[in-house]
Amino acid sequence: MVTDGSTEGHDYVVVGGGIYGCGVAWELAKRGADVLLLESGTIAGGASGGTGKRGIRANGRDPREFPLMSMAYEMWPGLEGELGAPTGYVRTGHLLLIEREVGRPSGGYTSASSRMWLQQQNGIPTELLDRGRLKDMEPGVGDGVINALHCAEDGVADHGATTRGLARAAERMGAEVREQTAAVGLERDGERVVAVVTADGQRIGVNDTLMLLSNTHVPGFVEEQLDVILPVWSILPQVVFTKPVAPTPIRHLIGHDHRPLTMKAIPDGRVMVTGGWRGRWNPETHRGETVPADVEANLGEAASVFPSLEGVAIDKSDASRPESTCIDGIPIIDRLPGAKNMLVGTGWSGHGFAISIAVNRLLADWACSGEKPALLRTFSYERFFSKLDGSGVRRRNVPKRES
Repeated sequence: MVTDGSTEGHDYVVVGGGIYGCGVAWELAKRGADVLLLESGTIAGGASGGTGKRGIRANGRDPREFPLMSMAYEMWPGLEGELGAPTGYVRTGHLLLIEREVGRPSGGYTSASSRMWLQQQNGIPTELLDRGRLKDMEPGVGDGVINALHCAEDGVADHGATTRGLARAAERMGAEVREQTAAVGLERDGERVVAVVTADGQRIGVNDTLMLLSNTHVPGFVEEQLDVILPVWSILPQVVFTKPVAPTPIRHLIGHDHRPLTMKAIPDGRVMVTGGWRGRWNPETHRGETVPADVEANLGEAASVFPSLEGVAIDKSDASRPESTCIDGIPIIDRLPGAKNMLVGTGWSGHGFAISIAVNRLLADWACSGEKPALLRTFSYERFFSKLDGSGVRRRNVPKRES
């Protein structure tokens, strides 16, 4: 890697200007640390930005993330005051709608009591609503919905505003934020990262810890720099916005037991509809784009559950902001072989926003103390390796990815 010969150093270098990079920079700066954040584009320019809001949701979440969500519950209400900037956080409650007695993949109504119990055991207040109570809370729900799991403490927040607020708060606490500065290489001394090299030839020394939190950039970067393979790939989540609807047909954050559907009301009267639909990459424009048939199908799912949305016009749709997803549906948050002073976070799988403020605090604790927080052990890179030697000790076996 050729540099321009200039060198500077910082105790903590954070790569990535999304909700995780900005949040970790803020947490470290609050501790009085010397922090530099590098963002290849603009703050909140990727998955942490865009129109609308994101869910702050425990209901229906992967159970391995419940402890982090329980911690985040305590943090979200006070975040706006701490940042001195708007986050758009509102505790709306979340309803996971159930239409089938037995269903896949989550089990339908027959599994609802068990799911409620598990969430309650992990600090997630949850109740199972019958049809009557559900109609009281969501009068517009269709006749096919028989029950719902309700989490009153779930809500929504503005992901772009929150990310930008974290960046500005980090700067006020002394962190330096550099946009349009892409990290393209590492320099190592043995298994220690000693510098980051940028696309414009800067060499930035890492005195203590490198935090690699650049989302979809991470897997390719660590494979190239460390010869480490992560089972993570990029997706293009589809987002659909209706034209304003009066009166607003939904009151809560909405999910569904078996349909690929999530919904939330936007303050301007529009309804935001998502739920696992994906866009496609256009190699000519080098951007993600929606698939028109899937946009219509996504809105059709919404109208199947809330009939008043039948025939509502689409305001816009988008699939331009890539997200990283991991093979087992939860993130990788860990150190990697060959870089013992680098912490990595990637593979958020479309539901990393809600837990971000908890993870960011734990990552800052880890970086400062050198000890891995217990709540992050589940997300270890080691979970993908199950081969045992004769003594029962787990061994690595990481073949190179075939080209």
